[in-house]
Amino acid sequence: MVALVVFLAAAFAGFIALGTWQVERRAWKLDLIARVDQRVHAPATTAPGRNDWPRITAANDEYRHLRIAGTFLHDKETLVQASTRLGAGFWVLTPLQAADGTVVLVNRGFVPPEARERAARTAPEPKGETTVAGLLRMTEPAGGFLRKNDPAADRWFSRDVQAIAAARGLNDAAPYFIDAEAVPIAPATPGSASDAPAWPAGGLTVIAFPNSHLVYALTWYGLALMVLGAGWFVWRDARRRQSPGNDKDKHGDKNGNGENAAHADASPAQDARRD
Repeated sequence: MVALVVFLAAAFAGFIALGTWQVERRAWKLDLIARVDQRVHAPATTAPGRNDWPRITAANDEYRHLRIAGTFLHDKETLVQASTRLGAGFWVLTPLQAADGTVVLVNRGFVPPEARERAARTAPEPKGETTVAGLLRMTEPAGGFLRKNDPAADRWFSRDVQAIAAARGLNDAAPYFIDAEAVPIAPATPGSASDAPAWPAGGLTVIAFPNSHLVYALTWYGLALMVLGAGWFVWRDARRRQSPGNDKDKHGDKNGNGENAAHADASPAQDARRD
């Protein structure tokens, strides 16, 4: 009995601790969502320069709204496998070289497989000095789609900034990349060849933070209540077993009821049958 009580007490304390941890995680997640939402909708600021790179972290900087000027190096673009609301295809990551010689990879947007070649795209490539606005994103060195990047074969499944920069011979590359905003395209003349979609299509950043911590907390607290209920039933049963009144049926009560009284009542009937 003592071992059972200790087990129930430990289980109750453990479930309460897990539920409280999920409540704290939910508060942290809500704060993160609020901070990211503020960054995304804030006016664009100048992209962090070389001196700021060592201090960039996902917690403090990811999804910051940035603006950067430079020249695209289109001949060094990289296609990274992507799955978006427009279908399966590729992200187009193009280096943008700033005036000080530093390079930032810019995700110019999505292209379907039929537009993976630059010549097959209808949107004109930006030439000369260009200003890009978008969201700061952290490098993705772990690969993606359950597959690792293969730089030797030029097959990319995640936007690994350092690996892409090394494969393209880019020096002084920023440790982050920028998801470019959608670029407005002037209406084309109906029926012309330029009616085709303008690839790459930017502005497809998905910002989603799963927040099921309240459900998890309620689950752990519910289990704690179940353990508490089980403990109460065990205690009630133990108390009932220890109560002196449980011997009443075996030994009879003060009025002579019980097994002995039943035998006494049966004796006259047995005598009558003998007569």
